[in-house]
Amino acid sequence: MSKKVILESTVNQGALDRLMPFLEANLPAVRGFPGCLSVKVLMDQATGTLMFAEEWLSVEHHQSYIKAIAENGVMDELVSYLKSPPNIKYLDCVEI
Repeated sequence: MSKKVILESTVNQGALDRLMPFLEANLPAVRGFPGCLSVKVLMDQATGTLMFAEEWLSVEHHQSYIKAIAENGVMDELVSYLKSPPNIKYLDCVEI
């Protein structure tokens, strides 16, 4: 069963104009990473809340991706636009 992954943080004041080109440049690599099924970016511009709604084959696939971007500097650059590192939640879809 695939895993839903939600990452949430808040964009630093005035950083949105720099964040958007960074996301446009890097989202293809996320979507192409082994195990990634989908990535959507959600933004509340009034509050600066940024969320990534993702689906991965497994938690391990996602954690492998997080490790890769921590090692290559992409995570550090992403966090430079945010008030804090994203909060990550792993969820299962519940069929009711």
